[in-house]
Amino acid sequence: MKRSTFVRLSAIAMAASASLTLPLAASAQQVINLTVASSHPTTIPWVGFIKDVFMPEVDKRLAAGGKYKVQWKEAFGGQLYKANATLTSVEQGITDIGWVFSYLEPAKMPLSQLSAHTPFTTSDPRIVLGAMTEMIEKNPAFKAEWDKYNIVFLGATGSDTYDIWTKFPVKTVDDLKGRKLSAPGILGLWLRGVGATPVDGALTTYYTDIQTGVSEGVVSLATGILPAKVYEVAPYVTKVNMGVVFSGGVAINKDSWAKLPPEVQQAMREAGAEYSRRHGEDLVQRHQTAMNRMVELGKGQNPPVTVTPLPESERRKWIDGMPNLAQEWVKNNEGRGVQAKPLLTQYMAAMKARGAKPERDWER
Repeated sequence: MKRSTFVRLSAIAMAASASLTLPLAASAQQVINLTVASSHPTTIPWVGFIKDVFMPEVDKRLAAGGKYKVQWKEAFGGQLYKANATLTSVEQGITDIGWVFSYLEPAKMPLSQLSAHTPFTTSDPRIVLGAMTEMIEKNPAFKAEWDKYNIVFLGATGSDTYDIWTKFPVKTVDDLKGRKLSAPGILGLWLRGVGATPVDGALTTYYTDIQTGVSEGVVSLATGILPAKVYEVAPYVTKVNMGVVFSGGVAINKDSWAKLPPEVQQAMREAGAEYSRRHGEDLVQRHQTAMNRMVELGKGQNPPVTVTPLPESERRKWIDGMPNLAQEWVKNNEGRGVQAKPLLTQYMAAMKARGAKPERDWER
């Protein structure tokens, strides 16, 4: 046989051999089917980070191990459930993994409302996310609040600092008296010190609520208002800087979790931690960018979007005029048999250790 013919036949044989072995290697990788869902669309930053950070981080870790691969079935943007069913949908396995909107669940998850009862503590989301993650992972009472609903906490979500968007200009806290303002669940408490009437709502309802007169503005955050375009119907932005809250987290149904190999569970734990870290960093950077973008997009509307800081003396009136929400949180939870006062102390210590400087002493 000529050498050129031998070389050609050898190459063909090697290619054929490779084509036979590749499917065998691929078949050795176990495929795990998981549904991931949310009530809100991926244009909302903390939901978008599930798709853009959490899922790729899981995939990256599993690819390095070579044994497992997740086949994701995505159902974002309310395809399976709405904002009022984020907890029950993960609990019941309607989705395997989802974003749990904990501060819309004050009755079921009262401990998770702690940051909502300590406003004006910090405007840095990284501080709140770190402190709440520590509480859930290390404090049995906080951990049990998630475990009891058949879910495993994977990563924390939070907000940038809260301000108000209204149909009318706000120069003093007295301008808010008697006004109806939309707020998500428990955050309606923040309006008690200024005489406004809270209207329960979420980013998915704010635009229509204002448009139809259900409310006259919202207590909300720039990173959510921008993609929801609420500034179009509430162009007066008053910078109050009420602080950051823990809003929930990425979680997985406990039955789904139990079926996962340890290597996949570990990948999800690590991906959840990375999700929380990058989510916090992103919120810090995104807040002012969102504010600037709203002004730019709204300059041609009538009236145009304007951003005005609430005078510091008026902010002080708001802060001092609020009831002691933290002590109310303690009392309510102690009524449920929880030793809540030490939990408040532990949480505030975790916040201060990370650099928080509360504008009100909520422990007194």
